Amino acid sequence: MISVVIPTLNAEKVLPATLTALVPAALEGVVREVIVVDGGSTDRTREIADHAGAELITTPANRGAQLRAGAHAARHPWLLFLNADTVLDAGWDREADNFMERVGRGASRHVAAAFRFALDDDGFAPRALEGIVRVRGAVLRTPYGEQGLLISRREYDAIGGHRPLPIMEDIDLVRRLGGRKVKLLSARAVSNAAHYRRDGYLRGALGNLAQRLRYTLHLAPRELRT
Repeated sequence: MISVVIPTLNAEKVLPATLTALVPAALEGVVREVIVVDGGSTDRTREIADHAGAELITTPANRGAQLRAGAHAARHPWLLFLNADTVLDAGWDREADNFMERVGRGASRHVAAAFRFALDDDGFAPRALEGIVRVRGAVLRTPYGEQGLLISRREYDAIGGHRPLPIMEDIDLVRRLGGRKVKLLSARAVSNAAHYRRDGYLRGALGNLAQRLRYTLHLAPRELRT
């Protein structure tokens, strides 16, 4: 039913937990395939994906292009785009399955879904950032890629899929879809907070804001590279 697409680049430290969280859903038949699209890793990322039984695709490092390649290879009617360092809460598949069933029988105005943003860190700063993301999502209706995106193949193809943007490909896709068509599920997507701990939460939050502003000002993709 669901094809999971995960873009990677040197993700050996985080990918195992992300893949492990998908196992219960695979056993229940909700997840039918996992496609890892690697952008040229020099660590054990590809080996880990292969050992986990995921389909492995190699492309140049470009998140939008990687996601597009994974979607093109997917064989099932629903696509779940997931970051390599994002672990879904136990039971996410039951909520996702209920959402897909409602969409299938025309009982929902939503056509896609995202999960609740969370960080694997303790303290005030991560909780504050989670709160900011929650408010931003409620106001702007544009979830980040860290929240995953569950979307039907039909809707994905109808809006032209991901554009080959090196960053902000997630926001670009949701804007073209229409943020009000995306339902926020209660299950959490727990992201690795290592870069926030390393660089600081304030700096990380400001960096995200700067990228969003540059995207809003319609700068060329090459100018969005970090």
